[in-house]
Amino acid sequence: MISNKVKAHIALLSVNIIYGANYIIAKGLMPHKIGPSALVFLRISCASLLFFILKFFIKERVQRKDIPRLLLCGILGVFINQFFSMNGLSLTSPVDAAIIVTAMPIFTVIISFFLLKEALTIQRILGIFIGGTGAVLLIYLGNSGLGTGSLKGNIFISINALSFAFYLVIVKPLMSKYKPLTVIAWVFSSGFICMFPFCIGQLLETDFGSYETSNWTSLLYVILGPTFLAYFLNMFALQYVKPTVSSSYIYVQPAVAMLVVAAMAYFIANSQYDGDITGPKLLCCVLIFMGVYLISSAPIKWLKRKFLSF
Repeated sequence: MISNKVKAHIALLSVNIIYGANYIIAKGLMPHKIGPSALVFLRISCASLLFFILKFFIKERVQRKDIPRLLLCGILGVFINQFFSMNGLSLTSPVDAAIIVTAMPIFTVIISFFLLKEALTIQRILGIFIGGTGAVLLIYLGNSGLGTGSLKGNIFISINALSFAFYLVIVKPLMSKYKPLTVIAWVFSSGFICMFPFCIGQLLETDFGSYETSNWTSLLYVILGPTFLAYFLNMFALQYVKPTVSSSYIYVQPAVAMLVVAAMAYFIANSQYDGDITGPKLLCCVLIFMGVYLISSAPIKWLKRKFLSF
């Protein structure tokens, strides 16, 4: 019999494999088969509908004073997050996007310091510096002309990660006050309202008549996998593991993206992703990983002694 804790870890691993593969699958659809904003519309609208249906089984009302915060969470965690995620991915390398997103815990710590007044230790400051250096260098490498990366796309992905980091901090008190499904249903509904006027035009221009079976399969994956199913599995996992454990699985995403890109570059002649995996990018990846490790791990004794000795 598999314990719930083991199931939670399987769920988290599945979530991040889904996200990692999504960078390649979504990139394959944009922009020739569907525009990024149109894809955002389909992702948010379908997920909102599914979460709204599930919400019918949970009778929980939110207090009026919490509605502005829920609306803000919808703007940051759904609309801005998804809009810049898909528009950024359509412009840059899936490898760059997957690596930049791993810097999200660094953004979260910085935002928590200013909004929640959480303490910044020497170790965390060092982690922010190392990880931030890796993120900035990687964003700049998008302008190098190697592979499918782009500076504008990398900046968009950074905005996506930053907005979601704000969302994680702002939504925290709501998650402890209400059931997760109640919060997510509200967040997606408000995100849909904000997204509608910005994305509906591109959706109406999409030629779905030209779609082949593989295109429909990819579209179904992008709509259901990283949006609805990933959120659902994450909700289940957070009942049995700490948020810090959940966030540590984010390292799986660039690993999956790199493996898929490497396989495509190896097996497909003249693959568009040739040059997406380079030494400098791997170094940036290592720097970001080191930074996130330092800010999310317990205090390192030798590091603490070294700074206290001054």
